Amino acid sequence: FFIQEVRRNLHVVLCFSPVGDAIRTRLRKFPSLITCMTINWFSAWPEDALHTVARAFLTEVELVADDEAANAAMQQKLATMCVFFHSSVQRTSERYATEVRRYFYVTPTSYLELLRSFKDLLVTKRNEVILVQERYVSGLEKLLDTESQVSTMQEELFALQPQLQTASAETEELMKTIAAETIEADKVKEVVSREEAAANVEASKVKAIETDCLTDLDKAMPMLDEAIKALDTLKPADITEVKGMKSPPKPVKLVMEAVCIMKDLKASRVKGPDGRMVDDFWETSKKMVSDSNFLKSLKEYDKDNIDPNIIKKIKAYVDDPNFDPKQIKKASTAAFGLCCWTRAIFKYDGVAKVVKPKQIALKAAQEELVIVMADLKVKQDELKAVQDKL
Repeated sequence: FFIQEVRRNLHVVLCFSPVGDAIRTRLRKFPSLITCMTINWFSAWPEDALHTVARAFLTEVELVADDEAANAAMQQKLATMCVFFHSSVQRTSERYATEVRRYFYVTPTSYLELLRSFKDLLVTKRNEVILVQERYVSGLEKLLDTESQVSTMQEELFALQPQLQTASAETEELMKTIAAETIEADKVKEVVSREEAAANVEASKVKAIETDCLTDLDKAMPMLDEAIKALDTLKPADITEVKGMKSPPKPVKLVMEAVCIMKDLKASRVKGPDGRMVDDFWETSKKMVSDSNFLKSLKEYDKDNIDPNIIKKIKAYVDDPNFDPKQIKKASTAAFGLCCWTRAIFKYDGVAKVVKPKQIALKAAQEELVIVMADLKVKQDELKAVQDKL
């Protein structure tokens, strides 16, 4: 029974706006909105209702400050104008529908939007006016403050005029003293200029010697870098491989002999195939590579003070066609790196012997330049003392 009463008495009210395509789309999708419902088309508001709504809406807006009568009169005029706007648009839309058969709906919502837009625009414009007014007042205050400061500065300047006259007289006397001291400073400056010229000549000589040394060193340094890179290719496993060889290949023995000679290690005396005692570096080589600091000793090798006898012995190995890194690399990776290191150190020694005399000459020239620059510094200090007086 309850459900039947609810069905009989329940009414659902749907409100649609005719503006846009939304209502047409809904009617096509849901035909029961037409067939199963009663349609009430609300007519336009009369002008009295529009006027009353406008008056009620504008009551919240203060149009004329501190004058209720003027404010009420302004609200009345604005309400009449809003009604005129809405009514004229409504009449024009009806004419548009009659002549063109196109509908432009003017609903009460449009009227409320008109009133709301007027209120929002009024607030925006008032805020803009208030901002401009505040800027104007702030600028005016700054101008008045500046005017006050200028007046104070004028009074202070007038009071300081006697002191300015005294200072002007003292300045004239000081300028005469400066002129006399300037002549003395010019004399000292001339002496310093001559000293600087001599120092520049000496510096040019030192620079020429230094450039010559650096040119030769630029040739030697890549060789030294090549030696270090050769050592960097070696790994502990490579050294262990060499150390574990019982019958090393001939290329490996050749390289290890060269390294032992570079480190000035003595060979062991062993019996040769013919029964005679011969020099053998293999046992010495195994002891050498067994040292945990073996690679470090090669990287820190005293390359600038190699015994000429060692270089003489190594030259025979370097000239040996079998002492070729490409061939040795086939036998052992470790021997390849040590071979490259030996050849690089040998090349570096050849260039270093040419550079060393030039370095000695450079050192002597630099010491002479230090003495000249010290004398020049004394003269420059004297000139600075004179100039500081000015």
